Amino acid sequence: MSDQDISAAMAGFISECSGFADDVKARLQQQDDRMTKLDRKAGYIGARHALATKTEDAAAPHVQAFGAYLRSGDDDGLRGLTLEGKAMSTAVAGDGGYLVDPQTSETVRGVLSTTASIRAIANVVTVDATSYDVLIDHTEMGAGWGSEAGPVAETGTPVIDRITIPLHELSAMPKASQRLLDDSAFDIESWLAGRIADKFARSEAAAFVLGDGVGKPRGFLDYDRIENELWEWGHIGTVDTGVSGGFPSDAPADPIVELVYALGAEYRAGASFVMNSKTAGAVRKLKDADGRFLWSDGLAAGEPARLLGYPVLVAEDMPDIAAGAVAIAFGNFEAGYTIPERPDLRVLRDPFSAKPHVLFYATKRVGGGVSDFAAIKLLRFADS
Repeated sequence: MSDQDISAAMAGFISECSGFADDVKARLQQQDDRMTKLDRKAGYIGARHALATKTEDAAAPHVQAFGAYLRSGDDDGLRGLTLEGKAMSTAVAGDGGYLVDPQTSETVRGVLSTTASIRAIANVVTVDATSYDVLIDHTEMGAGWGSEAGPVAETGTPVIDRITIPLHELSAMPKASQRLLDDSAFDIESWLAGRIADKFARSEAAAFVLGDGVGKPRGFLDYDRIENELWEWGHIGTVDTGVSGGFPSDAPADPIVELVYALGAEYRAGASFVMNSKTAGAVRKLKDADGRFLWSDGLAAGEPARLLGYPVLVAEDMPDIAAGAVAIAFGNFEAGYTIPERPDLRVLRDPFSAKPHVLFYATKRVGGGVSDFAAIKLLRFADS
């Protein structure tokens, strides 16, 4: 082999070694990048886990202390204990009782939110006062045309009304035997949350519809009603079916269509129907002039049924169809009905009043009232 051949072979070998080294280097770099990404992901997951653990650890003392209070009345763990991130203490309030632990409180709140109640479509606000004021501008500000040289005329001034919605105390008093409380297998927190939620949900739902405002929220059916053609602020407008306790036989859909368009266009985009199950059973049989049903079921599980394209809330506290009854409501309840409530739920343990049982006196403060009289309309069935 000549020197020239040896030089060429060495050059090729060096070139292949160089290429191999570059390939190894590139693969090592890729591996390093992958490990870096995995480390970052592991660090992110670890940080999330640490945060979740920290949150659970922060809530754990409250949960344990509240459970001890419910079971045995031992309030030593609750005294001076504060909820991290919340400006409120578990210490005894002026009216007595302790704040429930976060887990129990969220259980009650979740059940209330899914109850068939006006709460589901109304404007719910959290307040720290004893009442909630809504400022409403329901008049038009004046306007006028003017020329370049002509004088500018003075226009009218809008009127702003103040609607005050007071908060009322809602209470429940479930009881359990001390022997049952001593049983460690009994989940006292879940049981208490369920009983309180059931009582509060049914009481609230009735008050938001029919409440008279005396010691309870004022329901939207308690306000003065007036024919929609004569509607004025402070009253709820009504549309009459023209038939005693029923719909017209020749055009049964007409009163519902009229009810929809009695509501202003600015409210219809977020409007809903409200009726009870009996009324819903009658309405879903109605057809238009072309034989098509006005009622349509939700397209997916959990979606509300629709009437003329608007969602339907089935609230069992609405009146049945009868002569003179207002059995169907239609409106934008987020604009028309406001529910103010305090965020805290308090429980007072009473082992003396119902021996051998222990009473649990739970209270919360909530109110309700119409905040925009133009946002709700009612379908009234004629008297005769």
